[in-house]
Amino acid sequence: MTMAMRSLIVRGFAVGLAVTAFLVVSGSLARAQLQSPASAEAHKGAEVTKQATGTFEVKVNPEPPEDKAEGSTLGRMSFDKQFHGDIQGTSKGQMLTAGTDVKGSAGYVAIERVTGTLNGRKGSFVLQHSGTMSKGALQMSINVVPDSGTGELVGLAGKMTIIIADGKHSYDLEYSLPEAH
Repeated sequence: MTMAMRSLIVRGFAVGLAVTAFLVVSGSLARAQLQSPASAEAHKGAEVTKQATGTFEVKVNPEPPEDKAEGSTLGRMSFDKQFHGDIQGTSKGQMLTAGTDVKGSAGYVAIERVTGTLNGRKGSFVLQHSGTMSKGALQMSINVVPDSGTGELVGLAGKMTIIIADGKHSYDLEYSLPEAH
């Protein structure tokens, strides 16, 4: 299911050592609907789709070296997040970026491991990100990596939406998880 982004004004999505922002959106709400193809095995039984919402802070750290060439700059970043709400915990991740000479056009891929609790169930899981912007039009996908759940999160499947409004980050995780034994 894809949700329309409303009034997206991109202030910047850049790469390199001077970049400290993951994605900065000013003014209105930016919403990227993210979808995950869940395996048939993960959806066997009486699993019900659930939702987890909350906020997070992110700290992005550019990693050397950046690679500049005509028309594009490739970058690498590490990031740390602190989650609040239905997810209580932290994450660590790695991101690869590509910025172009065209304002508002860029791309990134990232992997992050989230550790903590999801609606009271303890464990960890991995999120896979892929995003592109074409002259400010954003498309983003964030999926739970199949079979990455540990502890009480074994069998977790889902997709995440990130919302950035007025410089604040929030998330909406649509997920399925086998009942606890």
